[in-house]
Parts: sequence; C-alpha cells; structure tokens
Amino acid sequence: MNGSSKSNSRLTNLTNLLKGVNCDDSTKGKFESSKRKKVIFILLLVVLLAVVAIFVLGVGAVYVPFSETLKIFGHSLFPNYIDGPSVNYYTPIIYTYRAPRVIVGILAGVSLAVAGAAMQSILRNPLVCPFTLGLSSAASCGAAVAIVLGPTIFGSVYYTYINLWGTSITIGWIFMVIVAFAFGLISVAILLSLTSKRMVGRSTLILTGVVIGYLFSALLSYLKYASDETALKDITLWLLGGMWGASWSAVIILIPIVLVGVLFLESYAVDLNTLSSGDDVAKNLGVNVKKLRTKILIISALVTSACMAFTGIIGFIGLMAPHICRMIIGNDNRYLIPASALLGALILISSDAIARVILAPNDLPVGIIMYAIGGVFFLLLVKKMSGGYES
Repeated sequence: MNGSSKSNSRLTNLTNLLKGVNCDDSTKGKFESSKRKKVIFILLLVVLLAVVAIFVLGVGAVYVPFSETLKIFGHSLFPNYIDGPSVNYYTPIIYTYRAPRVIVGILAGVSLAVAGAAMQSILRNPLVCPFTLGLSSAASCGAAVAIVLGPTIFGSVYYTYINLWGTSITIGWIFMVIVAFAFGLISVAILLSLTSKRMVGRSTLILTGVVIGYLFSALLSYLKYASDETALKDITLWLLGGMWGASWSAVIILIPIVLVGVLFLESYAVDLNTLSSGDDVAKNLGVNVKKLRTKILIISALVTSACMAFTGIIGFIGLMAPHICRMIIGNDNRYLIPASALLGALILISSDAIARVILAPNDLPVGIIMYAIGGVFFLLLVKKMSGGYES
C-alpha cells in the first residue's frame, strides 16, 4: 500500500470513529486512550483544586487547620452528625472573609485562563492572552474611570447599597464592571480592526497589544494625576492586583458572568479546533471565521473585565495555564478549555495564599506574585519558541 492509500485509510478510520462507525481497532484504541488521558487529567485537576481550596481557606493571619475547616463545612451540612470547630471564631473567619475571597480567586483564575486559551486558538498565536493583548490595561483604565468619575456622575447614589439575591452591593461596583467591560470592548475593536484583513505575524500582534496597553496606560496615568487623594489611593491599590474587592456580592455578580462565558467558549471548541488548520480550511468547512473571532474576543473581554473590576490587574494566568495544559493533553479545545480553567483557578488561589503569608499579618498584592512568576514563564516561553515561528 502506497503512502497516499495509507493516508486515506487513516482519514477514513478517523472519520468513521467520529461518526460512531466501526473502524480499525488500533486507530480506535489510540483515540480512546488519548481521550481517557485527557479526562483523567481534568478529574485530577478537579480533585486537586478542591483540596487546595479547602487548605487555603485556613491560610492567613489566623491559621485555621485543615481538619477544622472540614468540620466547619461538615457541621453546616450535617449539624446532627458532625461537630463544629473547636474554636468558635473560626467559622466567621472562614465564611465571612476567606470563602468569598477564595471563590472570587477561583472565578478570576477560570475567566483569565479560558479567555487566554480561546484567544490563543482564535488568533493562532501562543503568546497572546488578555494581559499581552492590552485587554487588561483597557479594563483597568475603565475601572479607574469609574473610580474617578463615578462619585461625580452619581453623587451620593454611587455609594448606595442595593439588595442583590440576598447580598448588598453598591451602585459603584456595578458601574465599575460596566465601564471596565466597555473599555475592554474598545481594545477588542482596535484589535479586530488591525487583524480583520489578514492574520498578522505573532511579533506584530504582540507589539499591537503593547501599543494598546500603552494607550490606555497613558489615560490611566492622567486619571491618577488628576484625581484627588482618596481616588488616587483606590486606583493605586486596585492596580496592584489583589482580592480586596472579594465579597459575597462579588461572588453573586461574577458566577453567572463567568459560567455563561465558559459555557459559551466551550460550545465553540470544535470550531476553534477547525480554525487551527487555517482560515481557508475553516471557511470551507462552514465556519464563519470573522463572526467567530468577534464573538470569542467579546466574550473574552466580558469575563476578563468583570473579574478585573473586583481583583485589579492580575497578569499572565491566561498565558501560563493554557500552555501547561497544552503540553500535557494537546490542542483539542474540548478538553483544553476546561483544563485551563481549573489550572488557572489553582494557580491564582495558590498564589493568593502565598501573598497572604509571605508578609503576614499584612497581605502582599497577589498581582506582584503573578508578575514575578508570569514574567519568568513568558521569557522561558519566548526563548523556547525563538526561531521556530513566524515573526
């Protein structure tokens, strides 16, 4: 059998397998083995994330042992069968302060990681993520605009609390999410205008992101210069990246946004896989490339901007998590997106735990930790890729 016949045979086997038709046993075995490996990896991440999340709930100025944290949750679920913690004040520490912080960390890690994975697929560039494309800078600029102009526009209403599904949140926080998303959309519009005609080179795309970041950083610098002392303090603290905005109100707002965003991106996983072969191939298979690219970037901007309104700038998770997962389970977005989401959450809550103890009892902004880790990772990635990709 010649090379062409072998290639056609492999293609037929794969097509039949995807359609559920009987095919060559060796091909089916390899496919099932690869699928099993990916599912096991995702399940391991789920278990690891759950264990780490419970552990980091006890980390902080007041240490709560792992066993005591389990008692708190166990007693809440089964009060007649499981005793409460040995120290009474452990419960309010966990439920009032640390639980919303960890949940917001998980949601932020998920949103940044899936946005990074989707953007890398849609732009076919392994170096892009919300941070490197300037989306983070745009969202941060929008949040700063809300901080500076919000009290002027709304007056005392800006600080008014409203009831939202059993929790209270100020008009200011909602306004910040909306403005951050609006500025994120502006950065997406700029990016689409530069890439709509053709796929630009990887280096050009990264430079475009740097320029977009500089543009919004310039406006941000002016806002810092023109703001009063209170607003300047809020902006500076927020830009460092941290979980100070974490609350049950933030959790209530972010859960539907992140959940819908992740499910939307996952629903287009097959189209993203098709696009990896090139725009022309995707178009021939019925994919509207321009519309798909626009949808993916808009949803990425939404989930990223919403989370950054509560956490500030947290960089490089959208770069690191997808790359690590890609090295282990490959490029199939059906598995890459959920795996990246779990790993992104794991990285962020672990980094936040380190930030809480490294200068205890004071909190170090987690953004500083992520800049240090992500910067080294980015340099190693560039070094690994140098010479092997188009510029």
